[in-house]
Amino acid sequence: MQTRPLGRTGLQLPILSFGASSLGQEFRAVRLDEALAAVRVALDCGLTFIDTSPFYGRGMSEVLLGIALRGVRRDSYLLCTKLGRYDLAHFDFSAKRVAESIDVSLHRLATDHLDIVLCHDIEFVPMQQIIDETIPALRRAQLAGKVRFIGISGYPQKIFRFVAERIGIDCVLSYNQYTLQNTRFADETVPWLAAQGIGAMNAGPFSARLLTNAPLPAWLKEPEAVKAAARAAAAHCASRGIDIAKLALQFSLANPAIATTIAGSANPQNVRAWATWAAEPLDQQLLREVREIFAPIHNLGHLEGLPENN
Repeated sequence: MQTRPLGRTGLQLPILSFGASSLGQEFRAVRLDEALAAVRVALDCGLTFIDTSPFYGRGMSEVLLGIALRGVRRDSYLLCTKLGRYDLAHFDFSAKRVAESIDVSLHRLATDHLDIVLCHDIEFVPMQQIIDETIPALRRAQLAGKVRFIGISGYPQKIFRFVAERIGIDCVLSYNQYTLQNTRFADETVPWLAAQGIGAMNAGPFSARLLTNAPLPAWLKEPEAVKAAARAAAAHCASRGIDIAKLALQFSLANPAIATTIAGSANPQNVRAWATWAAEPLDQQLLREVREIFAPIHNLGHLEGLPENN
């Protein structure tokens, strides 16, 4: 698997990484055997950077990931988890909870250190707390050797520059906004991050199944016009004998300024397919045709978090 540098961290990430949200049953009920197998297949296929969170399955993802990684050499993979979001409406970015959350994650994941810890979905709280309290607490955990690098994650593009201009961070994770339909992360944020030496990570190349042929989750917030365009794009790809998910993944992987794109599934067959797609050339003609379908609703999305953070 090809790798790219993550900002100035010194880490080399595979361009395709494994997202463990599906292990927390965020999309469907999963079987234990397939969830554990998905992790092992990911590692075998070179997806050696793994992203999780205590929010995913309300701890279930971290627990299953810790079990799946038993017996795997710790220096053979990189591990990212998050803190601050613990349920749909439960956020706690206090310094006390930072320390507790890191220790709980270390226990669940059965490791003595985390390669990256991100503040999870910071747009739902006043961001000044992240600057005044959360990041300093993370730096203390870093000095203690529990965390190697720190950053933030979320949906609105505004949050990344707001925090990074006020306090040092190593990397950011944006989701659902570097896709066939929505490229705001690359349009508005990635060049600025690169100039600062801050690593850029992308998650959600399929935009929560929008850019697949799978049933959409009930909680998907994208406007109906976006969903209609996605169905039209999927049908167009199918007429050419291509799964839109393949085009979507390859498009996200192709940007050299984004260190990695994170995709998740508890289905080992999906993970194997993604690794295969990652090694195949992108169909530029089909890409142009699909992006033309999306042109009327390009970068159209929804709002997340507090109004002042959008």
